[in-house]
Amino acid sequence: MRVVWHSDEDDDVDGLTQGSAKDAHISTDSSKQTLKIFDGNDAVKRNQFRLISVPRIAKNEEVVEAALRTYYINDDQQDYELQTFTQQALLSDDIINRNDASEEICPGSVFRESVPEAWIIRAKPKDHEVLRIYPAWLKIGMAYISLRINKESTTRTVIKEVLPLLGRQVECIDNYKLVEVFMGGKQVQRMVLDDQELIINRLKDIRKTSIRQMNQTRFYIVQNTKSVVRVNLFVGGLPPQLSAEDYTNILKEELAIKRNLVSVIHVYSSQGSVVLEVSCFSEAERIYMLIKDTTVNDKQLHAVVLPEVLPAKLPQNSCPVLVFVNPKSGGLKGRDLLHSFRKLLNPHQIFELTNGGPLPGFHTFSRIPCFRVLVCGGDGTVGWVLGALEEIRYKLACSEPSVAILPLGTGNDLGRVLRWGPGYSGEDPYSILISVDEADEVLMDRWTILLDAPEPVENSENGALEPEPPKIVQMNNYCGLGIDAELSLDFHHAREEEPGKFNSRFHNKGVYVKVGLQKISHARNLHKDLKLQVDQVEVELPSIEGLIFINIPSWGSGADLWGSDNDNRFEKPQMDDGLLEVVGVTGVVHMGQVQGGLRSGIRIAQGSYFRITLLKPIPVQVDGEPWIQPPGQIIISAAGPKVHMLKKSKQKQKKVGSTRETRTDSVSITEEGR
Repeated sequence: MRVVWHSDEDDDVDGLTQGSAKDAHISTDSSKQTLKIFDGNDAVKRNQFRLISVPRIAKNEEVVEAALRTYYINDDQQDYELQTFTQQALLSDDIINRNDASEEICPGSVFRESVPEAWIIRAKPKDHEVLRIYPAWLKIGMAYISLRINKESTTRTVIKEVLPLLGRQVECIDNYKLVEVFMGGKQVQRMVLDDQELIINRLKDIRKTSIRQMNQTRFYIVQNTKSVVRVNLFVGGLPPQLSAEDYTNILKEELAIKRNLVSVIHVYSSQGSVVLEVSCFSEAERIYMLIKDTTVNDKQLHAVVLPEVLPAKLPQNSCPVLVFVNPKSGGLKGRDLLHSFRKLLNPHQIFELTNGGPLPGFHTFSRIPCFRVLVCGGDGTVGWVLGALEEIRYKLACSEPSVAILPLGTGNDLGRVLRWGPGYSGEDPYSILISVDEADEVLMDRWTILLDAPEPVENSENGALEPEPPKIVQMNNYCGLGIDAELSLDFHHAREEEPGKFNSRFHNKGVYVKVGLQKISHARNLHKDLKLQVDQVEVELPSIEGLIFINIPSWGSGADLWGSDNDNRFEKPQMDDGLLEVVGVTGVVHMGQVQGGLRSGIRIAQGSYFRITLLKPIPVQVDGEPWIQPPGQIIISAAGPKVHMLKKSKQKQKKVGSTRETRTDSVSITEEGR
């Protein structure tokens, strides 16, 4: 029995290139050649490959190692071999058997200029293997059982051998089943193996399809239970602030849902989202596929299949981690982390933010009494998750989960302040989880910014002019007006024009420098274009081009804008003191000096309630999101309760074993609820 739920981008293979066999990019280095590497039959059929660059004369083992590395596979290269690719292979169901014998490569041979430019990486056949069996919800105090299997091992014999190792030797093997779980980048797929299936052959078939798929597959031993069909679908993109009955009527009209099979069990009206419970697999699949092509009020609907979490099955006093990954942050690093965390943790703990945002993850964990959150992304992604947490907090059994950060953005100022570093540089994901486990809890203020522009807008019904409703945004790091926001806006426009180029922190910072140089000669008088009131007291502004409100001691990729000098006029800034610091900059040169550590900003004020009156349109940015704000009022005040963040511990991290075997005891924590 196979259960598969595909997402909107099933055909998007992470980091792969698609094209014809003639589209290879030739290395400009004459001593090297570029080769296409397919990781199995599925990649061949889709014509999706990765490119490697190797010396024109290279040992076979070196090319195998490079091919494994490009697919992020850390297995022993001695277990793999390369097979030549031919155009006939695209039409072949069994590429290995149909390849010409004369094209095979002998061990120790070398690649030369005349060899084919495309290859398939294959796993060498084995008569014996060690298979990891995960005990699913069985509480046994270990992550998995390692079992040696041979060509005669079937599903039934594996279950028979595993049960005594789990302390269940007296139980009937008919009460258990072996489940294969594939944790792909865009889907989780389950399949119950037949009792007589030969396990060695099954592993061979998986590797033949894709060696990456084998690397992302687990085998679980599960107790048989009388299952009731119950599929939970998260549906977003609906109009906000409606009742459950209104949402049911909309879905009935747009999706023709059957009320005897589908019911609305949770409503998130402020977010325009609902959770459906569907009692029929075929109806759930029909709704899921139809949603992808459905819009309501010109807004695209989206759906996420939610896993069922059983809090009663969690070990006592456990505190699992809920992981959010933004795959668009940090180039391809976000996507690679998605795969890594799905292997280390239960894959249902990992949520991709481009597929429904943070709300599906928080809903899935809503009945867990204690959990932590790890956000993999930039400061904007962290703000997105914290905003969603604030909106759903009252519906969570754990209303104040602590939040850790794996910084993948450009500035990563909040990540720097909390000691998670300036950006992810390839650290072992397992060590990151250890750091989250050992992190210290700290509090952080959040701020509400009310943007009230009195510019009238035309009423569509009677043509009358009405004031535009206020806009409310949340701030975690800082809010800038003037030159600071203007540079952010120019960068934002450049990224919108050529988004493909903005895939590294180095390039992004280079663009910031470029737009900054273009603004050096521009003269502005921001102090004449706005008025500032702090805690109901008018503040006279000096001659400045930028006004910045800071909540954390890091700005513009790690700069200390407030400075470290003692000043009797102000309290020492803290991220949980209920105060914001107000700083001015005189221009682009001043900003550059601050970022270089040569100067600090001009200290203007410190307070908890701010009113800014804009006399003309001015660029504004909040946590890196810029726009042009029309004349009107801006009010900044504290937002609700402080949020609980996780600060990386200064203590020396526990040494993580270099071999895979040394991880067994520690990984058991992740299986039971890290």
